[in-house]
Amino acid sequence: MTYRVAMDIGGTFTDVVAYDETRGTYVAAKAPTTPGDLAEGVFASLERAVSDPAAISFFVHGTTQGLNALLERKGAKVLLVMSEGMRDVYHIARGNRDRMFDLHYRKPVPLVDRHSTTEVGGRLDWRGAELRPLDETAVRALARRARAEGYTAVAVSFLFSYVEPRHELRAGDILREELGDDVMVVLSHAVAGEWREYERTSSAVLDAYTGPVVRRYLGHVEERFAERRLGVPVQVMQSSGGVVNASFARSHPLQTLLSGPVGGTMGGVAAARLLGRENAICVDMGGTSFDVSLVLDGRPDISNEGTADGFPVLTPLVNLHTIGAGGGSLAYAEAGGLRVGPESAGAVPGPACYGRGGTRPTVTDANAVLGRVDPEWFAGGQMTLDVAAARAAVGGLADELGLTPLALADGICGVANAKMAQAIRTLTVEHGREPREFTLLAFGGAGPMHAAEIARELGVEEVVVPLFPGAFSAWGMLGTAVRRDLTRQFFTPGDTLDTAAQAAALTELEAQALAALTEQGVPAERHRVEHAVDMRYQGQDYTLTVPLTGADEPLTDGFLTTVAARFAAQHERRYGHATPGAPVEFVTLRTTALGAPPAQERRPYTPEAGENPWAGRTKPGTFGGETYDTPVLRREHLPVGGQFTGPAVVVEATSTTVVPPDALVTVDVNGFLVIKLGGAA
Repeated sequence: MTYRVAMDIGGTFTDVVAYDETRGTYVAAKAPTTPGDLAEGVFASLERAVSDPAAISFFVHGTTQGLNALLERKGAKVLLVMSEGMRDVYHIARGNRDRMFDLHYRKPVPLVDRHSTTEVGGRLDWRGAELRPLDETAVRALARRARAEGYTAVAVSFLFSYVEPRHELRAGDILREELGDDVMVVLSHAVAGEWREYERTSSAVLDAYTGPVVRRYLGHVEERFAERRLGVPVQVMQSSGGVVNASFARSHPLQTLLSGPVGGTMGGVAAARLLGRENAICVDMGGTSFDVSLVLDGRPDISNEGTADGFPVLTPLVNLHTIGAGGGSLAYAEAGGLRVGPESAGAVPGPACYGRGGTRPTVTDANAVLGRVDPEWFAGGQMTLDVAAARAAVGGLADELGLTPLALADGICGVANAKMAQAIRTLTVEHGREPREFTLLAFGGAGPMHAAEIARELGVEEVVVPLFPGAFSAWGMLGTAVRRDLTRQFFTPGDTLDTAAQAAALTELEAQALAALTEQGVPAERHRVEHAVDMRYQGQDYTLTVPLTGADEPLTDGFLTTVAARFAAQHERRYGHATPGAPVEFVTLRTTALGAPPAQERRPYTPEAGENPWAGRTKPGTFGGETYDTPVLRREHLPVGGQFTGPAVVVEATSTTVVPPDALVTVDVNGFLVIKLGGAA
């Protein structure tokens, strides 16, 4: 008996899903996250899902260590080394305003101050030819300064290193020779081999800033695995929706920045495929945050660049929008009005109803007061909620605002739902996408509790709650491919395109990408490669990524006409207009190698035998100001094809699903709860 195990380490709970490779069955479990030593929560959740940890054949997890270090500004002390004359590139940044009408907008404060930004002599031209040799003496002097002033990371970003990296490579060799392994050295061409000097520098700084934190964390996890004689390699989710081993993640920490929530997106892709839906809104509401991502045409919505806390990142990543709204989000009064989040009660002390000393009202407390959770069987019976403590916490704030506890509890949920609906509009309406055309896929420990009301606010008519919703991000990681992304700058106008050179460059990238998969231990029969090219109309500044059929497609007859038409069609979809026949430019070549995971033979869903699924007890539940006798149903007993109408509370080990009075629920062949809403906006 062997297990494939995936784990999502959240701010409040650590969730795990184990796949029994012999029986073809899944087990999900969770344990409280242990902020002092995350490994304790890891092993506590493992013990609840796997009887014999030595039988684990594969282990992957998502981590937010790098992201947390960035958000809390607890990263490394970084020395930034630039080309002579380019010292201020990072601090000047860009002149654009992300929020045009925000009178209080301020640029993010750079992660490296000007005192810690320096420059060295040496210059290459735009073709990569050397104009002046690298000043190696200056590099050695900087290494001595880094050691003397206590820098824990050095980022190197030289002009045109994306074309010819030899100056950066030599500087890296000198710095590592002088500083040893105690100081992390990051080279910009290795992080982002693309043009745009500021964005490439920002990516290198982010890698250096978060790198030591991620390295220490992964090293600690591997040490704890070794202590318990677990020989299985540790794998990590990437921001791009792929898996890499811990060794690669240590040397490319920026790739793991969004590691935690991305598992939910990849699970959303798999769930959408099972449902036969092309487009889905994936919402992951945990104890601390609310993450939104999209499945478009059956694929994850991935960009080749993005931002992290306001800083540009030149690396493929799933488009995620995150706000501070979770089950632990604190409610409070401000200027006579009700506010919810982003501050969270976290795992300790947690909501008041957890009985761990929390006294301030949270979203979970509001749900407890409204009767939308089962206090006797919360988190699969692992916890019994203290509803009296929740009422006391909510009641105190209600008195302050002149409301009844029930009215305030309803208001807390309403404010949280409105914030989450607006987060979804950021990825849909603001990009010309109509939410009504999507299915809302709800997961996370608190997601199914709020999904129906969020969907109603957006006009979405169908909500789906998958199996193991509270551990769904972990479930998604189990079926995720090993992934490597490579890029190469290839700027040329379409009318002077050398198709042979382009095909040769793509073939070289493919060979490098496949070699990387082999290094990760993926057998050749599970290799797959995708190619694309960034294109734009002449005179445009930014590009669209256009897929290619293979590395040799540029050699086919009529390639320029074919790919230009493909670009025009994509431009029409994205911007609502195109200019067929206008001159185009090629900017960047992209190659993605994917190593498929071993097939998981899923057994057909069958409910647990025993209890009559409809014979559950009822309890008072408040919806829209009215109180109903609300059935409490155990999900594991609900039969395939079974239907029921709201109101209802469906409980299970990892989450609670709240069904409003006007909804119809069907259990589909996958065991998913498909909720059809009445009265959607």
